[in-house]
Amino acid sequence: MLVIVAPGQGSQTPGFLSPWLELPGAQDHLASLSELSGLDLVAHGTTSDAETIKDTAVAQPLIVGAGLLTLAALDLPGGPTGGAVGALAGHSVGEITAAAAAGVLTEEQALVFVRERGRGMAEASALTPTGMSAVVGGDPDEVSAAIESCGLTPANMNSAGQVVAAGTLEQLSSLAAAPPARARVIPLQVAGAFHTHHMSPAVDRLRALAEGMEVSDPGVTLLSNADGAAVTSGREALDRLVSQVSNPVRWDLTMETFAALGVTGMIELSPAGTLVGLAKRALKGVELLALKTPDDLEAARRMVTEHATTTQEDTP
Repeated sequence: MLVIVAPGQGSQTPGFLSPWLELPGAQDHLASLSELSGLDLVAHGTTSDAETIKDTAVAQPLIVGAGLLTLAALDLPGGPTGGAVGALAGHSVGEITAAAAAGVLTEEQALVFVRERGRGMAEASALTPTGMSAVVGGDPDEVSAAIESCGLTPANMNSAGQVVAAGTLEQLSSLAAAPPARARVIPLQVAGAFHTHHMSPAVDRLRALAEGMEVSDPGVTLLSNADGAAVTSGREALDRLVSQVSNPVRWDLTMETFAALGVTGMIELSPAGTLVGLAKRALKGVELLALKTPDDLEAARRMVTEHATTTQEDTP
């Protein structure tokens, strides 16, 4: 079984979309996504500096736009819902990319939703100086206790050896000054305490937007990063996209579901690398590919052929 995953915020780097825009039609596609997002995603993906694309209001539409662009370049037989892909999932904002790939949202809806998500979270982040740090290694119980003692929230449970703590900058400094034994505390390039109560104002904004959106049920298995469960209702998928903004991401449980489903291959959409890195430790024996540049497309298409759940001819 093949799964396709979409990364979250912090995975973007300056110029990462430059090679993709050399593909026929890619620049026009990204330009159309730019119009929907109200941002120049072409410039942000090619020439904008690291500080510019760190801005939450920029980073989130850029990441979703990049995912949709590279998914289109993969040119799956029958599209993402055509039978070749067994499941889709996304980490944090990447879940919007996955929802669009599954047919829950149109590209237009996805870009409008992520535009408002980015703006709302940026505004919420401006209310109090907050951030996130990855805690890598250490005893899980000791890591949890250290995070709790500093008043922080375990916002991303990424794997057994990596938890992302979120909260005020003062709280994060306390954790860095007294890290758990045998653990490293690594500040992340994000501008707020995402997936915590600090993002509640953004949730209210998105809930109002979601009420007026018409969505479709997923055309392929769509896993929620809240608990790793498959979501079969488009309305539930949208509700989860709203609530995840202020609730923890359980990517560890998502990967457990991959294993339970019998996944044999995983492709991560651009800006790729983070989720493949986590899977190397948690999904032993699964073939992994980070779709970083068009040079990776040949290997990705081979994986589609070798790991496809069904062939195009098998699909009704």
